[in-house]
Amino acid sequence: MRVTLASGSVRPVSEPGEPQDGGESTLTVLVALGANAAIAVAKGVAAFVSGSASMAAETAHSVVDTANEAILLVALRRSARAPDRHRPFGYGPERFFWSFVAAVSIFVSGAVFAAMEGLRTILSDEQESVGAVLSSIVLGVSFVLEGVSWVRATQQIRADARAHRLPLLEFLRTTDDPTAKTVFYEDSAALVGLVLAFAGVWLHQLTGSALYDGVASLLIAALLAMVAYLLARTNKDLLVGSQADPRLVRAIADWLGARPEVDALVDLMTQRIGTDRVLVCARLDFKDQLGAHDVELAALSMDRALREEFSDVAEVFLEPVPRHDERLRAEVRTRYGDRIAAVIEGAGSGRG
Repeated sequence: MRVTLASGSVRPVSEPGEPQDGGESTLTVLVALGANAAIAVAKGVAAFVSGSASMAAETAHSVVDTANEAILLVALRRSARAPDRHRPFGYGPERFFWSFVAAVSIFVSGAVFAAMEGLRTILSDEQESVGAVLSSIVLGVSFVLEGVSWVRATQQIRADARAHRLPLLEFLRTTDDPTAKTVFYEDSAALVGLVLAFAGVWLHQLTGSALYDGVASLLIAALLAMVAYLLARTNKDLLVGSQADPRLVRAIADWLGARPEVDALVDLMTQRIGTDRVLVCARLDFKDQLGAHDVELAALSMDRALREEFSDVAEVFLEPVPRHDERLRAEVRTRYGDRIAAVIEGAGSGRG
């Protein structure tokens, strides 16, 4: 019979100095929400006056972005709730779920509408262009407002990347905070979309052909679809469960293997259970001279010390096992492959 030793209470863990309620992410989302709401109204007026397909597409873009920011605020609030008997590991994955909903809404509400407007314009016989000056003014003001939101999102992303000691692109690919990443992608797409809309409006004005306006709307649709795909893929990986940052996994493995009570680290599994919250499950071969009570005290001490050493570690489960059990070693090799399994098996071995 195997006995799993688990200890410690459930508590949210964040990076040092980071507000538990995701204060930086909340401010980033609020800035984006205010900017997008104002922009949506202005674009809607310009689209109504000009009848431009690209302006209509951009209006839908801003409306969807505004709704997405509201969804992200819901995600931040709900994911910050304390663990309870229904969710003993906390509500962290709610941030992943609502961010996934936001990503899907970009495609369904924004990309589809923009594509339909573009096709309608291209297939229609309308050639008249009006309101180009008004549209240009609105697009210019929108670019400034979107730029403010983009700068705020970029500052947070860069600061987070520096804190994790990662290049910006690598951080965007691996981060488990989807809120700031969603705002950054949305604002980046919005700036590109504004340029496309400006080009469509003025090419229509200068040539008298609505084809350019329709093509600009289709390009905006493609842009939204691409952003939706990138965000949905990221949040899907977080929702279905993924291991912690490989650097953190290696550091935990080295830390566990170096403990004086441990003869060898046999197996190590981690999973992200929220933003900056990691579940750690380790199988350890304790020193043979330790008695049952000693193992219990060692497991409790290691649990507490591990949480203090690594701020992202929220839950720890330690299981004593024999290091030479072939069935268990085979499971580890099957899960990780021979190379990674050899690294795990080597952690802490060779010490007297």
